[in-house]
Amino acid sequence: MNKILIKNARLCGKSGLKKCNLLMEDGKISAIGELPSGAQEAAEIIDANGAYLLPGLVDVHVHLREPGYSYKETIADGTRAAAHGGFTTVCTMPNLNPVPDSKENLEKQLEIISRDAIIEVLPYASITKLRMGHELVDYTALAPMVAGFSDDGTGVQDSDTMLQAMRGIAPTGKVLAAHCEVESLLHKGYIHDGEYAATHGHRGICSESEWAEVERDIRLAAETGCKLHICHISTKESVELVRRAKAEGLPVTCETGAHYIAFSDKDLQEEGRFKMNPPLRSEEDKAALIQGIKDGTIDCIASDHAPHSAEEKSRGLEKSAMGVTGLEVSASAIYTYLVKPGIISMQRMVELMADNPRKIFGISGGLQPGDRADVTLFDPETVQIVDPKEFLSKGKATPFEGTELYGRIIMTFASGKQVYPLQ
Repeated sequence: MNKILIKNARLCGKSGLKKCNLLMEDGKISAIGELPSGAQEAAEIIDANGAYLLPGLVDVHVHLREPGYSYKETIADGTRAAAHGGFTTVCTMPNLNPVPDSKENLEKQLEIISRDAIIEVLPYASITKLRMGHELVDYTALAPMVAGFSDDGTGVQDSDTMLQAMRGIAPTGKVLAAHCEVESLLHKGYIHDGEYAATHGHRGICSESEWAEVERDIRLAAETGCKLHICHISTKESVELVRRAKAEGLPVTCETGAHYIAFSDKDLQEEGRFKMNPPLRSEEDKAALIQGIKDGTIDCIASDHAPHSAEEKSRGLEKSAMGVTGLEVSASAIYTYLVKPGIISMQRMVELMADNPRKIFGISGGLQPGDRADVTLFDPETVQIVDPKEFLSKGKATPFEGTELYGRIIMTFASGKQVYPLQ
């Protein structure tokens, strides 16, 4: 019998923090709080020394790059990085080769996951064949195998195609995770169309390129009843559109990333580690995102972990590949920028990074007896300077490099098995 007892942890609840013990047996939580007599017998005992006991964190937007681009990241490296960041479930995006647009292609990815993943990995299938935005995939056939459907990396440009996609996905009960971007409004931009772009001679990406498609997709979700999850929102207009959709009772949720909370375009440097899509926006946009997190408009924090090779990220703002890594700093960043200053509670952080992703995407887990033993221990006292050399991910490009963050993951358990530090 695999039996692990975590003692002297602190559990984050509605009434604040309380001391807590947790017993895991054979991959399940068997007791929490008051433990049965004899619980310590034959158990491996771990003293949490006052660390926070969290449900395993969930990131619904990551790029693990396999199959097709293993020089950027592998399932093995990516899931170790996730465990290092406290995550026990990740949902991996479909910009792969082959694109998971059929059962045959999806099974190639699932085979690698089965062989190499140390945590739960739930793939997305694409919305359209080859993610080209034209021909729809077989949603009914793929639905039992996936977390949801997404063409992430590109928005579906044609409104009728998106309407038909939502009509096809709605009966499956799965989520459509939309990358909202109007390509005709990009004008070859690569950072936010703001003051930094104007003063440094860069081509900007306007906010409308995001929010115009957010507006369209919300309208189509209202028409079809499809569950719409809007990826990586970055503009104040997108926040307000989602806020109104929720007020109308529409099936709309959204996510943002820690880097959009920590930085704005005033923090840009002439380095590829500051280049991602959508880009870092204005201070006004950042403030709107924080307010959206505070008032419940924003449901999830998702890293959009997008590793690239060092060479691909070494070409400056204009020519570097889009995307930064995030799995290994996300929890500490949210704690540092939102919880420690008192902007949100620790309980709200758990909602954003564990509870809400599970509810939206129907993912197992929690901290109740009988739940799968996906558990994270977080030490809020440790101060660290972010050093990408310590990342387990192949991707090292992050705007957080050199930043002082509070809190670190001590241990991560997936189905009762210690996955960080890896034994």
